Amino acid sequence: MARLKFGAFLAPHHPIGEHPMLQFRRDLDLVEQLDALGYDEFWCGEHHSSGWEMIASPEMFLAAAGERTKRIKLGTGVVSLPYHHPFNVAQRMVQLDHMTGGRAIFGSGPGALASDAHTLGIDPMTQRDRQDEAIGVIRRLFNGERVTARSDWFTMNDAALQILPLQEEMPFVVASQISPSGMTLAGKYGIGIISLGSMTTQGLMSLQQQWQFAEDAAKKHGTKVDRADWRVLLTWHIAETREQARREAGAGLMRWHNEYNVGTLQRPGLTAFSSPDEAVDKTAFVEGAASTIGTPDDLVKTIKNVMQVSGGVGAIIGFVHDWANPENTRRSWDMVARYVVPEINGYIDGLRRSQKFVIENRAIFERAGQAVMAKIMENEKAAEALKVTGPGRVAIPAVNAPDLQKEAAKR
Repeated sequence: MARLKFGAFLAPHHPIGEHPMLQFRRDLDLVEQLDALGYDEFWCGEHHSSGWEMIASPEMFLAAAGERTKRIKLGTGVVSLPYHHPFNVAQRMVQLDHMTGGRAIFGSGPGALASDAHTLGIDPMTQRDRQDEAIGVIRRLFNGERVTARSDWFTMNDAALQILPLQEEMPFVVASQISPSGMTLAGKYGIGIISLGSMTTQGLMSLQQQWQFAEDAAKKHGTKVDRADWRVLLTWHIAETREQARREAGAGLMRWHNEYNVGTLQRPGLTAFSSPDEAVDKTAFVEGAASTIGTPDDLVKTIKNVMQVSGGVGAIIGFVHDWANPENTRRSWDMVARYVVPEINGYIDGLRRSQKFVIENRAIFERAGQAVMAKIMENEKAAEALKVTGPGRVAIPAVNAPDLQKEAAKR
């Protein structure tokens, strides 16, 4: 089975109050840490309102991240295509690909915040159609075509990119919530998907149906979709114990839910939590919870459940949040890399098999120790020294050490 990739998704969601300059720097520090820990991908988004989401240009942020990292792939999560002329988007993505040494992933969406569309005077009813239209044009530009196109929101006259992407084929990915539009778009063009709706129980349970939307659209348009190009977003905070994880994440989770989801976005059906404990219980310890607040073992269990519910995905992407303080947040990502990733991908299976083989075949290896001891006992001085440096004091298995009194009697 192909190994599962792991990554991080930074919307970002930062509580209002911290200096924006230091937030940007802290986020760049996190990308650098994730690169060093071996994560496969890092994503960041585009937003222009709400206060909590203050990255307006993911391409600019990722270019800076590219200078501080070596191998991690850098994805726009996402460029809201209806907000931009498609030719400008294509040029910025090509430049990002070259500046990062071919590590760019082009993720797009219709635009998540109604307040952003309002600011730009865009009718929300047009956004998904515009994303579809823009993807078609950008793919042609990436293929080196010269494009003339006229739409009700952009015009191109003999447009061609001066530079093509550094990658032979830059990955295309579309964002998907619970509605079928994102998955249908992925199927239409045969491109990748990042499922953002999986952070909720409803979204998690609908993953199999979501994939069916993509396959149906691919069949209709004569393309193919691959589960290896399907990314699923999850939320977690990991510590050594559940109690510690609860203690570290509770207050921040409550603030994020109450101030952002309920107070700012006013998401339908949500009510404020009354305590940090309630926040943790209702987020991570209810039937079908899509979030994990606990130990590495708890997250392993969650991911295995996602693989079963979905039928299989190519990458698990963790949502970056400020539930815990920066130090504990970094520690959480470190623990996922050290204990969850190898458990899921079987990196330590060989070590366990080796240990088990040695334990179960002890008798086979005793003769080697006996050979060593035989040489020691052939030399009277060495045998005498063994009384002082014998079993328990040197790196010789006690089971292989001779009975010194018996050896003396023989002599």
